Amino acid sequence: MFVARLYAYAFLGEFILIYPVYTLLFADAGLSVAETSSLFVIWSVTGLVLEVPSGAWADAVSRRLLLFLGPLLAGAGYALWVLIPSYWAFAAGFVLWGAQGALVSGAYEALAYEELARRGRESRYAAVMGRAEAAGLVANALAIGLAVPVFAAGGYPVVGAASVLACVLGAVTALTLPERRGAREAGEGGYLAVLRAGIAEARSDPGVLRALLLVAFVTAIWGALEEYVPFLGVETGVARTAVPVLVLVVWVGATAGGLLAGAARRMPGRGYALTVAAAAVALAAGALSGHPAGFVLIAVAFGAFQLAGVVADARLQERITGPARATVTSVAGLGVNVVTLGVYAAYGAMSGVVSNGVAFALLAAPYAVIAVLAARPERVTAQ
Repeated sequence: MFVARLYAYAFLGEFILIYPVYTLLFADAGLSVAETSSLFVIWSVTGLVLEVPSGAWADAVSRRLLLFLGPLLAGAGYALWVLIPSYWAFAAGFVLWGAQGALVSGAYEALAYEELARRGRESRYAAVMGRAEAAGLVANALAIGLAVPVFAAGGYPVVGAASVLACVLGAVTALTLPERRGAREAGEGGYLAVLRAGIAEARSDPGVLRALLLVAFVTAIWGALEEYVPFLGVETGVARTAVPVLVLVVWVGATAGGLLAGAARRMPGRGYALTVAAAAVALAAGALSGHPAGFVLIAVAFGAFQLAGVVADARLQERITGPARATVTSVAGLGVNVVTLGVYAAYGAMSGVVSNGVAFALLAAPYAVIAVLAARPERVTAQ
């Protein structure tokens, strides 16, 4: 039942019908492209600022509390968008949405790992988190599919209400998650002590630092590139109505990667490195092919990156030994956010200069460095 609740929470967090239509809402409210872009910046900066402090809060107080509050903040933001469609309401909504991401990031992984460990099932963490990722992808696809008829029937108020309802259900689900931590485990010494302990472990333990870097880079690059897959589809010359089919192919690949993560948990370092390197080659080849069939290679690559990201997170959790698990995990989340912004900036700089296929191939190149890092044997430090 515990694992099922984790999956339900992940599903509800992505089953947000307003996602596919919120840019239309902004346009109908009279926002320019520049104003809409500024909202994305507000969202990203909010997540960056709150990521690590919220992780320390989860360690010092309660992971379950943050998992409860996060969806409620996001739901309040979506309600603002629909009830007061204006720039400042949209900005406030993005602040709330960014806060939700920061509160959940770190707390979710820490609660899941420690509860599995209490049951002697920590070896299942990679499989559980991979399936949770897959549940989120399925929810996102369903939300996209349902948004069109629901929007046609009731407009923004109905998709907004459905989104708020999903958030409330997510918050209720969070309250059903177990959290059995004593005072010592729940952050002895207070918030600042927990924050310092988490940052110290992230900086001083080579195994933890290595795992943090792998999580940040493996997860962020392909995650950012996913946003540009429709542009790559248009570039192949297929009809615009066929682009969603190509996106679906990529989505199936990423979902499969999450489902296979558990089987790959004990992959040796060289095998992991070869997986990342082969996925980078597949991504570049598929993107440069300029043919719809190339999306099969892109799907394989995204599936491998999804698998590698989940495995990297599992190895990070295994290496964390201190009381500040959510804080350390949030440092990884901060890294993901920073790298994601870097990919967005690089892609934006390349747009108009090179084709989308070339941009994908160039941004696959950093995975070669990641593969080299992953292949190097870890140094064992004396205890």
